[in-house]
Amino acid sequence: MHIADILKAQRPTLSFEFFPPKTAESSEALYRTIGELEAFKPSFVSVTYGAGGSTRELTHDLVVRIKTTTSLDPIPHLTCVCHSEADIAGILERYAKAGVSNILALGGDPPQSLTGYDRAKDAFQHAADLVAFIRKFIDTGAHPDPRGFGIGVAGFPEGHPTTPNRVLEMDYLKAKVDAGADYICTQLFFDNHDFYDFRERCQLAGINIPIIAGIMPITSAAGMRRMAELAAGARYPAKLLRAIQRCGGDEAAVQKVGIHYATEQCHDLLDHGVDGIHFYTLNKSHATREIYSSLGIRDSAAVRPQS
Repeated sequence: MHIADILKAQRPTLSFEFFPPKTAESSEALYRTIGELEAFKPSFVSVTYGAGGSTRELTHDLVVRIKTTTSLDPIPHLTCVCHSEADIAGILERYAKAGVSNILALGGDPPQSLTGYDRAKDAFQHAADLVAFIRKFIDTGAHPDPRGFGIGVAGFPEGHPTTPNRVLEMDYLKAKVDAGADYICTQLFFDNHDFYDFRERCQLAGINIPIIAGIMPITSAAGMRRMAELAAGARYPAKLLRAIQRCGGDEAAVQKVGIHYATEQCHDLLDHGVDGIHFYTLNKSHATREIYSSLGIRDSAAVRPQS
């Protein structure tokens, strides 16, 4: 379903993110997770993308498998890195033929295996360029939906890691929206005030498309440290850090604290009219299922409809 139709039918949306596994064992483990979360009838799910070689094929294979064997609506990530226009056109054609309705367009980072990779070789230097190219795909007539792909882009409530100038950051986001983005999905954050400030700055910049909040519950102390690295310096409020310190290294207690904290975030976001919540699952279902249960939401269809 086109994201415009999803957002019209449900507000707020509730969705999950997965990453493509690299082994048969982890693939089956992920599919069990997907089956457990499918029962909650999410608005959509997204699948991350690694530029280059076999990694991109893993994304495509997982997206198609979800599309053809489940009731879920998958949204694949697509990045600018390591791609020519022909590469992107070929990927879009394959997704169109598979009946995929939406794409999350990202700038992306070069794979760690490509040390010193020269981004000047890429056809698209910025996510806004990729959004514009995807939007033009409608002219090819290759997509079964006359509107073409629905397009999402990333937002950064805590600030983009490579753009310390917050004014310039909003200019870049506005360029993505003007190029044809339908919605924004944010990077994870742990202080809702950062999200609300980001949402207000979007309004001031004339950005009026839906903004979906990215939430990742902490499930271990080690995971929290990895999260800070992956999210380019995620800020942990002192309140959260104190709660984790009180656990005294008890990982089960850390998980309970992380789930409780994320649940409180979600309650507050829902109370403040968030357009959607996107759960970064790390390919596991327990934390997300616990949060859903605590929110009193049986499935995304139970959330109040858009008026």
